[in-house]
Amino acid sequence: MATHKSAIKRARQNLVRNLRNKSSRTRVKNVIKDVRGAIGENSPEKARAALVAAVPVIHKAAKQGAIHHKNASRKISRLARQVNAITA
Repeated sequence: MATHKSAIKRARQNLVRNLRNKSSRTRVKNVIKDVRGAIGENSPEKARAALVAAVPVIHKAAKQGAIHHKNASRKISRLARQVNAITA
């Protein structure tokens, strides 16, 4: 366990950031699940609306550092391709 002042503060900050990142990553997983659910129902309108709602959430998680920016881009790209496949 941390014994000096700066290490104690660092441990405290890590706990707070860990909780913030965890909630952000969970939110990303939930919006992705919503998009995939709409794709599974074969509903293009619903899937497009879910994707439009998901993109800013994923970008925000990347901006906050909860996920890597290339990971966010990959998730958005794959979801967009799946949505486009059912609309075509």
